[in-house]
Amino acid sequence: MEQQIYKGKLTQFHRLKITKKQDLTKNTFSLEFEIPEHLKGHFKFEAGQYVSLKFEAFGNEIINDYSMTSAPYEEKIVLGIKIKTPDGATSQLYKNYQEGDVLSVSEPAGRFTLASKPSEFRTIVGFAAGIGITPIISHFKNILYHEPRTRLFLFFGNRDSQELVYRDVLDQLAKKYSNRLQIFYFYSQEKINHQLFYGRLDAKKLNLIINQILHLDDTDEESTIWDAVDEVLICGKGEMIRDLANACYHHGIRKKNIHFELFEEFNDDIYPVEKEFPLLENVHVDFKMLGKQYNTQLPDNREKILQQLLIQNFSVPYSCKSGICGSCECVLEEGEVELLENEYLTEKEEAQGRILACMSIAKSKKIKLNFDF
Repeated sequence: MEQQIYKGKLTQFHRLKITKKQDLTKNTFSLEFEIPEHLKGHFKFEAGQYVSLKFEAFGNEIINDYSMTSAPYEEKIVLGIKIKTPDGATSQLYKNYQEGDVLSVSEPAGRFTLASKPSEFRTIVGFAAGIGITPIISHFKNILYHEPRTRLFLFFGNRDSQELVYRDVLDQLAKKYSNRLQIFYFYSQEKINHQLFYGRLDAKKLNLIINQILHLDDTDEESTIWDAVDEVLICGKGEMIRDLANACYHHGIRKKNIHFELFEEFNDDIYPVEKEFPLLENVHVDFKMLGKQYNTQLPDNREKILQQLLIQNFSVPYSCKSGICGSCECVLEEGEVELLENEYLTEKEEAQGRILACMSIAKSKKIKLNFDF
């Protein structure tokens, strides 16, 4: 077991053997790991979570997060991984590690999760783009296995059919659970016969989906399938998540029932900021990080705290900058902030004084934070 300070948190790593490596498309592959009996308790996870891999690339130690496609009941760790560029770190992961090799794998983390409700009748809709399908597969496998009364709809976008990853897995699920799972594929750069399935998944496409696919409900003649939606899962790039999350909200889904996972840094808010705040100038910030004390002064409170600390070149922990990943979680020990929309903290954690620096606006002239809580 190894310990590594990562993104401001103490992350536990364990050495696991690669038992299977499989090419999926020309730029995606999967890795499956063997979990020894004495480590199984450390690798219990929930559908939708991820692990971090620590590996060498170009002479540097790299730590990257990858979502699992495996479901908890399968009792294994399987990752879906995309090689974004030929000279990126992930290309070295693909090139240098084979079946039988050992990698440092973190214990599972992440809050892109759903509470299981096997006794309820539920309707769950998933939107994914590209490699963003990985945690959605984990979710859908798990829900189909544990919730016999839940029906699911998946809308999966890709550039073209050659880049469509996990088609075989999805088709097998659709065949096995044909009465509860429907999957629809969309292509942004490949012409197909039905215009509905051409183009990106966005707000306009959602409107068409609601009116042409999720309209008539066989279980209730007086409402539509969309009216019955209980939860929405979205995974992909930031622009897609922002567009679809807001569109779902405007079409009647409550924000607490819209769940999303970012696969890259995104500097914008998912939901527009609807509040206005009194302008404060010369805001003093004290913070503890990795055992050291720091202090600085922010010119004003027009921008969020994390973004201003990054501008001043402080190496504060972050990943998404959009209130989703929780990397910038800290405790507010003094002062007052306004915590905007976030997908990470629970009400209980907020009551304990925890905030996300990337979604916090200073509301007092002095702020004291602790990233080492």
